[in-house]
Amino acid sequence: MSQIESEVYVLAGATLATSVALTLAMRKFALSRGLLDVPNERSSHKVPTPRGGGAAITLTAMTGFAVLAALHRLDFAVFAALAGGLAVAAVGFLDDRHALPAAVRLSAHAAAALWALAWLGGLPALRVGDHLISLGAVGTLIGVLGIVWVLNLFNFMDGIDGLAATEATFVAWSGALLAGAGSASGGVAAAALTFGASSLGFLRWNWPPARIFMGDVGSGYLGYVIAVLALVATRENPVVLWAWLILGGVFFVDATMTLLRRLLRGERAHEAHRSHAYQWLARRWGSHGKVTLAVMAVNLVWLLPCAVLAMRFPGYAAMFVIVALAPLAVLAIAIGSGRAETSVPGG
Repeated sequence: MSQIESEVYVLAGATLATSVALTLAMRKFALSRGLLDVPNERSSHKVPTPRGGGAAITLTAMTGFAVLAALHRLDFAVFAALAGGLAVAAVGFLDDRHALPAAVRLSAHAAAALWALAWLGGLPALRVGDHLISLGAVGTLIGVLGIVWVLNLFNFMDGIDGLAATEATFVAWSGALLAGAGSASGGVAAAALTFGASSLGFLRWNWPPARIFMGDVGSGYLGYVIAVLALVATRENPVVLWAWLILGGVFFVDATMTLLRRLLRGERAHEAHRSHAYQWLARRWGSHGKVTLAVMAVNLVWLLPCAVLAMRFPGYAAMFVIVALAPLAVLAIAIGSGRAETSVPGG
């Protein structure tokens, strides 16, 4: 291991420890100011719980990215693109306290996505079979929609203890593994390792039963960073985006299936609900921890091997996305993803 590689691992360790300490400090601050998430009929928790702990993830991750840039382990353009997450976190911070209109949130999210794409040179070419497809200006629109969707789906999926932080840690560290084994550019492996450490540190206090919640200040930031890192890695290796899509398969499938079924019933996308598959499962099992562990089992046993195969056989990467996600879609529907909440007694 070279000295510079040692520095990256030391930084990740320091980020982890700092995230643990800062999340605890955020918890004490929230308790002192009465910043509590009080349960209602749509909540998955039963006792008032401090919120806004995701700020610890944002602060520690951005500090880690800055250090990596100073060590020349992260391209400045990539650092600048990741810095757009501060705008996402700021809007989430305000929304946690004042319930901003959906149009305001989405406008800020789209602006942050445009910022990232401007620094990254647009949506990179994608490999489909043996062909490279570059979408030009249309790709920018697709890139904006993709980033906005990923950051919002993390918000949608942050509904039970430990789930979003666990997923972010898994995707980031698995992405770092794939980047380290491949040719990803811009410092993706180092940034993903650091980002995963910041998420894991928060998880120390968010694991069921959670002692602090992430809030929109953290959930949107998680999705934004993951989307940006995936695009950065894809610039060098056009097959990587498929692998990252597979890694986040549980979140992509549950959030997408739930949204589509709710829209088909004429429900508003931004209205609060408890109809995601993971929420149905948490109520049936009576445990947040069991659901989070089940998601991790699917990630490690099914999705990670599929992502590795997609990287190993790039000509079939798009096919591996279908192979990996189709069973999850069937399972999500069977569990209840997007089902009307009045359709099951006690649901």
